[in-house]
Amino acid sequence: MIRPWRIAQRIALQSRPFSSTTCSRFENLPKSNSPIVSKLDFFNSVTGNGSQIPTYRVIDGSGKLLEGAELPEMDEAFAKRLYENMMLLPTLDNVLYNVQRQGKISFYMTAHGEEATIIGSAAGLDKEDEVLDFHAGLLLASTIPSPTLYIARNNGFAISTPSKEQYHGDGIAARGPGYGIDTIRVDGNDVLAVLNAVREARRRCLEQGRAVLLEAMSYRVGHHSTSDDSFAYRPRSEVEDRKRIDNPIVRFRLFLEAQGWWNAEAEADLKARLRADVMKSFKRAENLQRHELGELFSDVYAGEQPWNLVEQKEELGRLLRKYGNAWEPWKKELSKFKNNGEDVMGRV
Repeated sequence: MIRPWRIAQRIALQSRPFSSTTCSRFENLPKSNSPIVSKLDFFNSVTGNGSQIPTYRVIDGSGKLLEGAELPEMDEAFAKRLYENMMLLPTLDNVLYNVQRQGKISFYMTAHGEEATIIGSAAGLDKEDEVLDFHAGLLLASTIPSPTLYIARNNGFAISTPSKEQYHGDGIAARGPGYGIDTIRVDGNDVLAVLNAVREARRRCLEQGRAVLLEAMSYRVGHHSTSDDSFAYRPRSEVEDRKRIDNPIVRFRLFLEAQGWWNAEAEADLKARLRADVMKSFKRAENLQRHELGELFSDVYAGEQPWNLVEQKEELGRLLRKYGNAWEPWKKELSKFKNNGEDVMGRV
């Protein structure tokens, strides 16, 4: 049963200039000159006047509702749950980033600065919606109508390359109108704007049976991964300024406080609880015995394994038989697996 969210009036989709109630032009958007608007609008044709697709926003950097903006359908409990999940991300990031530096895990990718995009987009979907990991897909979705929602997290960088060097033209959102796909650009640091846009995009997918493209404009505050030092390609001052000027968590917290739904005591309690929960879960996972090493290969495809995985497993087995007990780092790592990797070495 489709339960559409009536968060916007039915929007005319005919070709027209990209204009709407402009609230603050180019405010705090990384690598973009897209104007800010408070009206939820989608586009599916390219204008001839060179105008850029605007960026939809609901609350500003101080958590205040923009003139003309509509809040998503939500109550106090839902808003608090949004915030708690946004706060969980940096808590998890900080713990796992540090334990990776201690050698307890091999690799980790943080989401600092992108909390509103991640949580807002998830909150706008239904529990039964499938989420999968874009030009081939867009072409297929426009040729053979498909109720697919494409969400592009534009965090300003492709590892070390800034987005302004990744493409010419009006960003990722400009790809959508070229395929005749309903498109919207959203302030990815505004969780309410993301929530509104995803709910409306989902409604269009289900009711019209067609694809929608959403580009969320954010800024990656953290390093790309634990293997990356982002200060090698961007100044530290840029990152610190971004944290201070437009933190998505601070923005939503200020909104909650203005509604009378949050205070300093609740903030302190939440931080303590989230860190305790993350540490408890990590300790539990740390003490769990790993599955057999062979599940690296068997837990991918059902039925007969493809030839490349068979060859990789055989190659790993050969190396382990030769060096597994001879080299201490490998020996230590193998001891963490059930049967000490004997299944891959062909000894079980």
